[in-house]
Amino acid sequence: MSVSTDMEELSTSISKCNALLELNLSGCSNLQELPTSSCQLITLQELNLSRCLSLQKLPTSIGQLCALQNLHLWGCSSLQELPTSIGQLSALQNLDLCKCSSLQKLPTSIEQLNALQNLDLKECSSLQKLPTSIGQLNALQNLHFNKCSSLQELPTSIGQLSAFQNLHLSWCSKLQELPTSIGQLSALQNLHLNECSSLQELPTSIGQFSALQNLHLNDCSSLQELPTSIGQLNALQNLHLNSCWNLQELPTSIGQFNALENLHLNECSSLQELPTSIGQLSALQNLHLNRCWNLQELPTSIGQLNALQNLHLDKCSSLQELPTSIGQLSALQNLHLNECSSLQELPTPIGQLSAFQNLDLCKCSSLQKLLTYIGQLSALQNLDLNGCSSLQELPTSIWQLNALENLHLNNCSSL
Repeated sequence: MSVSTDMEELSTSISKCNALLELNLSGCSNLQELPTSSCQLITLQELNLSRCLSLQKLPTSIGQLCALQNLHLWGCSSLQELPTSIGQLSALQNLDLCKCSSLQKLPTSIEQLNALQNLDLKECSSLQKLPTSIGQLNALQNLHFNKCSSLQELPTSIGQLSAFQNLHLSWCSKLQELPTSIGQLSALQNLHLNECSSLQELPTSIGQFSALQNLHLNDCSSLQELPTSIGQLNALQNLHLNSCWNLQELPTSIGQFNALENLHLNECSSLQELPTSIGQLSALQNLHLNRCWNLQELPTSIGQLNALQNLHLDKCSSLQELPTSIGQLSALQNLHLNECSSLQELPTPIGQLSAFQNLDLCKCSSLQKLLTYIGQLSALQNLDLNGCSSLQELPTSIWQLNALENLHLNNCSSL
């Protein structure tokens, strides 16, 4: 049977379904065009054309689907454009264009989609910019641009999206800056900019994000600093800056994060110190500084982090000592110092950590001894001393560790 005959039969079948609510044609890889009759289904609420690899365009008559709420075009890799009539879909709430790798632009008429809540443009690798009219989408809550590798900028009008809650721009490698107007997104809760390798700075207006809870900047390798205004993010709970290799310092204003629970700075290899103001992070529970090779010390103020439960300092090879104030971390449960090769000893006040459960000193090759204080860690369950090649002896107080379940001493060649 020929393709044209198949289309005729499909069109005839569809035309008989006057009350159809859902039409699923996903995976029809040879489908080149949508039957005109499908656009006469005025009751249709969901149209799924995902993985229709040969589909190059949608019919102009698609604007007649007045009840359509969900349009799935995921993986339509041959689709180059959307018809202007798509703006007539007044009931449309979800538009999925993920992996439409040939799509170069969106029509200006998209501004008419007053009910649109979710717009997914992930992996639209040919998309270079958005129409200014996108700012008219008053109901839009979620916008996904992950892996839009050709996207160079966002329109200023994006600041008009008053209902906007989630903005995903991870792996947009050509994105160099964010518009100042982005600070007007008063409802924004999540901003993901992971692996935006060309992004050099954040606009000062970012401090206006009064509802922002999560800021992800992992692998932003060109980012050199954060604006002072970032301290105004009173609702921020999670700040991820892993692998920001050129980030040399954190602003003093970081101490204003009253709600911050998690701070991730793994592989920030240019970071040499933390600001004293970090001690003001009263809600901080997790601090990750793994592989910060140039970090030489921690500020004394770190002892003020009363909520801190986990401190990760693995492979901080320049760290020679810990401040004595670390003994004030009454909630600390886990301390990871794996491969801190310059660390020679632990401060005596560490014995005051009554909640302490796990101490990882694996491959701390310069550590020569543990002092008697170690026996005071009444809650300690795991002590890892593997590869501590300079460790010559264990204090007799170690037998006071009544909660100890695991003691690792492999490759302690001087013991």
